[in-house]
Parts: sequence; C-alpha cells; structure tokens
Amino acid sequence: MSKKDDFIAEVQSGYNFSGSSLVLGAAMLDGEPIQGLQVKIPLRTMNRHGLIAGATGTGKTKSLQAIAEQLAANGVPSLLMDIKGDLSGIATPGADNSKITDRAGKIGITWRPTGNSVEFLTLSGEKGARLRATISEFGPVLFSRILGLNDTQGGVVAVVFKYCDDQNLPLLDLKDFKKVLQFLGNEGKEAIEAEFGQFSAATAGTILRKVVELEQQGADLFFGEASFEVKDLVRMDENGRGVVSIVRLTDIQDRPKLFSTFMLQMLAEIYASFQEEGDMEQPKLCIFIDEAHLVFQEATPALMQQLEAIIKLIRSKGVGVFFITQNPADIPDSILAQLGLKVQHSLRAFTAKDRKAIKLAAENYPITKYYETENLLTSLGIGEAIISVLNEKGIPTPLVHTLMRAPESRMDILTPIEIDTIIGNSSLASKYNQVVDRASAYEILRDKIATAQSLQPEQSPTASKTEKEEPSMLETIAKDPLARQIGRTVARELTRGLLGVLGLGGSRTGSRKKTGWF
Repeated sequence: MSKKDDFIAEVQSGYNFSGSSLVLGAAMLDGEPIQGLQVKIPLRTMNRHGLIAGATGTGKTKSLQAIAEQLAANGVPSLLMDIKGDLSGIATPGADNSKITDRAGKIGITWRPTGNSVEFLTLSGEKGARLRATISEFGPVLFSRILGLNDTQGGVVAVVFKYCDDQNLPLLDLKDFKKVLQFLGNEGKEAIEAEFGQFSAATAGTILRKVVELEQQGADLFFGEASFEVKDLVRMDENGRGVVSIVRLTDIQDRPKLFSTFMLQMLAEIYASFQEEGDMEQPKLCIFIDEAHLVFQEATPALMQQLEAIIKLIRSKGVGVFFITQNPADIPDSILAQLGLKVQHSLRAFTAKDRKAIKLAAENYPITKYYETENLLTSLGIGEAIISVLNEKGIPTPLVHTLMRAPESRMDILTPIEIDTIIGNSSLASKYNQVVDRASAYEILRDKIATAQSLQPEQSPTASKTEKEEPSMLETIAKDPLARQIGRTVARELTRGLLGVLGLGGSRTGSRKKTGWF
C-alpha cells in the first residue's frame, strides 16, 4: 500500500465511531485535503474537556463556533465566554459564498446557513441578563482563596461566616461582608473573642483591603441578588436545539480577578447543583472559555488546586470544559493533562522562547509518521489545525492535519440593534435584571447599632456600681423578634449543600437567585 492508502486506512479506522459525532473537518496529507475523509469527535466524549489553541487570526474562534453550533443541533446547550466580543454572530444564519461551498465539498458535508437560539449574559455593564452570586454561596474557603488570603486570614473569614450563620445575618454582597468585619473589630470584638478567641483588628484590616481590591475590579456588580440559577444554562428551544448562552465580557479584559472569580464560582455551582451522571450518550452542558489565560494568570496556588479538582470531577456531571487560548503553555500542566480534545491551529515563531514553546506543544500530541509535527505547527494555513480526540473507549485518535469546517452561522458580530432585539425577547433578562437589595447583614447591623446607641443611657461618674447594666448590642439583636424571624428564614436558606462538604462554597441564599477565514 502507498503512504496515502496507509494514511486513509489509519484515519478511517481511528475516526470510525458507532454513536453520534461532530464533524470537525477533512483530513489532509502533504498539504492537500482528501475529499470525504472526515475528522470527527464522538458526542459522548465531549465531557472529557478540550483545548483550542493557536495564534491570533488562525481560526480559533471559528472552530469554537462550528463546534458549539453542532452541539446545539444535537440538543446540547453551551456556555460561551466572549472576551473579544466576536461570538454574537452565532445567533443568525451565515452568508454563503463559493469558498464556503468549496470547503464543504472537500469535507463531504452540506453547508446550510443556520442561526441558533441565544441568550446574552453579563457580569458588568454590558447588555444582557445579569449574572450574580451571593457571598454565602461562595462559602469561607472559596471566598478566602479568591481573595488570596493566607491560612490565618482564611481562619478569620471562616469565623465571620460562622458568626453570621449563628446570628442570622445574611451575607449577600460585599458591603455585608465589610460591615460585619468592621463590626467585629469594634462593637462586637468582645463577644466574638469570648467565643472564638482573639480577633485581630490588623488581620481584619488586611482582609478588608483585599475585599476593596476585588470591589474595585467591579465585583460589587457580581456579588448580590438575584442569584443566577445554573439550571437556566441547560435549556433547549422549541425546535429541540440546545440554547447557546453567551457571557459578554468585552469590558473586563483588564479585570482578570473578577473573571477568574466568576469562572470558578460558576464551575463550583454547576458541580454542586448537577446530578451525577456517569457515562452519557451526549453531554448535558459544554463550557467554552475564550482567552483562558485570564483564568490562570492571577490564580494563587490554592486557587489552582481548587480549579484542578473541579475540572477533574465535573465531567462526571456530564459537563465538558473547553479552553481557548493562543498557546497551550497558557494552560497549567495539571489542567492540560485533563483535556481530551486538542485542536491546535498555527503557532508563530518570532523568538527563541516561541520556538521552545512550539517544541513543547508538539510533544503534547501523539507521534505520527505522516507529519513533522513541530514544523507543521508553524506552517498551518488559516482554518487548518492538527487534531487529536478521544475515541469512545477513551483512547487518543491518530494525529491529523485537518481542513476545518466553516460555521453555518454568521462569521461576524451582530449589530447593537440585533443584540437589543434578542435581549428584549429574553425571559432571563426580565428574570435577573431586577434590582434586589433586601435586608441583610449590612442593614441589620446598621439598624441595630443605631438602636442600641439610642437606648444606651448616659453614665455619670457617680452612678451606682450595683445598678443593672443595659443589655449589650449583641443581646439586643438576639432578643429582637424581627431579627429572630429573619434569622429563622435565612438559617434555612443558608444550609450548606454538597459544595460546603467539599469546602468549595455554600448553598444558595435568598430569593433564587476579526479575523475571518474567507
């Protein structure tokens, strides 16, 4: 047999799957696509996570778009982190042209312009349904790691959470947490130390400054109510297609801590909320994280350990996580080792450091006799990639140089009017964009401190020492019927779930919360 015949036989054998699969493109040998020799990925292995990498302008975004729309066609919803603002076009059908038709013919598919049902979400000032979470949902361990606290400071945060649980003080937003810290360093210092030991005002001040730093990155918009329910990510439209949820993040590129905070909380909440599924015929949800280096660049070792644990465990819930970045070196080795799908677009070698990174990237792929992988990585054309996936038995498939399929949705962004129309018809926007600021720790402590101060009599120097002392402010809170009523309700809502058992966070609180190819 010739080299070409051997290659065709190996690809056909390696990419022959019994169940449903997604077509990624056509296999190429010696720089030419072999018509109809398709490179695919089994739908049932899409919970094994993946990587889409490559230099700017090589086609990463279009590969993401083509995969997400095929998932939607198979009834699988997806969540897309849109850092650059170039994914909104997935909502509307694309425009046909001769190059697209020619590419589809080489791959052996029929290209049909198709739009998708889309929900726009936002963490900040962008338009869309607002994503929020309460402080209590994070729990003391995850909240401490987000702030980058040491063990001593983390212990103080744990005491604050325990105190708020005991005293029925809901921790909903950052002003609640700051108010409790200030209170325990002043009026409540004696009571907290009687139960938990010394409460250092200096440590509380350090924690407070960390909270302010997070607040300055816009986290005050993220923490609060109504909390986003992750079940709203797992929806299908009236035609049985999976809904594509796009988080619009174009205005937080310079606030990586806010992005990593949101991303870790979202993954932790999904892990806690979704049922254990085991092996499924298709995933329940796929998450695509564009510009993934933003998740890792400010992550502490403790936070990295937390993220690694979630990535390992979340696939058993039927969830796949896919990282999109320029270079595989942007992804920590501990995470990279968990990624079954690898779509590698071209890399650029401008410096010695770049060449070293390319050599390391080549070593991440199966050895092949058909390509010089290291050289191929720098010579791939736009819309081409080298691919390896996991087959249905979890075994890596042969490495294949692939001509990637074109998306069937628009390969450009929507206009502001088109975005406004989609948001105007969104049930999620009407559900989550209402401002909720009910009585929580900040308001309760503020009012009770004011009440205690107004009730406290002035003490004269000649007052009798046997005179009965006024109740302390803490006793006033504990005995107040309204505080007890609020406390009973909040105590039920603050019951820690599975996330608390893992040390990742708490249960929900309160009202439920351009560069183209062609």
